[in-house]
Amino acid sequence: MNLTTLSCPAPAKLNLFLHVVGRRDDGYHLLQTLFRLIDFGDTLHFTRREDGQIQRMNELDGVSPEQDLCVRAARLLQQECDCKFGVDIALDKYIPMGGGLGGGSSDAATTLLALNDLWELNLPRARLMQLGLKLGADVPFFILGENAFAEGVGEQLQAVFLPDAWYVVLFPPVQVSTAQIFAQLTEADMKLPRPELTQGSISLRIRGLSLAELCNDLQPVVCGLYPEVARHLDVLGQYCQSQPDRDKLIGARMTGSGACIFAEFASTDDAQQALSQLPPDIQGIVTQGLPYHPMRDYAID
Repeated sequence: MNLTTLSCPAPAKLNLFLHVVGRRDDGYHLLQTLFRLIDFGDTLHFTRREDGQIQRMNELDGVSPEQDLCVRAARLLQQECDCKFGVDIALDKYIPMGGGLGGGSSDAATTLLALNDLWELNLPRARLMQLGLKLGADVPFFILGENAFAEGVGEQLQAVFLPDAWYVVLFPPVQVSTAQIFAQLTEADMKLPRPELTQGSISLRIRGLSLAELCNDLQPVVCGLYPEVARHLDVLGQYCQSQPDRDKLIGARMTGSGACIFAEFASTDDAQQALSQLPPDIQGIVTQGLPYHPMRDYAID
């Protein structure tokens, strides 16, 4: 496109379920999960520099530039491609940190996708996904650009079609440490073996399963450590139980390693009504599921 500036979305994700199915020899946990993109997220602004410098233009509470996944993504791409360009990065942050919505990973993925265009690199999607995995296990999903079933540590992906759905997402006022939660897991928490999803094709594993009957294995661990997460889960859960056809929809559930809670609704009106009836000290949004990442076409297949 030969542009010098870009403003780009970084959508959040939900884990419609999350099972922990084992642990690798290196200590990383093996997962099965279903990622869903949602119409809520951050916005990043990129201005190409000719001097090779990479700078973050605004402060992010508790995150130094050296820790910032956007800066790290830009430097990684620059080094891998021996690129002469640099970039100024400004971030409008809306996705809460430590919420399980994938904000940092999505920001990193958007950075790779945007700079692939802004720096005129033209890397294929598969290469960007390989680079993204060096930054975090969820980054390749956002670069894939479609809702997906994931295994391994989250990097083994297969695109999945998901029907339209609307969600209430609640923001408990806590930040959950993913590393702390996985460190707390026991074999009992992992409920091994897991018969729900067995080896075979994706269609056989997903077809016929009711997502409402699956769960997030990390939820009990997080609720035990963070009472506010348990409270938000209980409040939204009580509302969901009173609604018709709840057995066909995903009830109140935690996403990722927490802290955010969500529930699925058949329409935006149903979701808005639910949110309006929750206690005033509980903060949240209504959002729609996305079929694709809005920047999916910024990589070459």
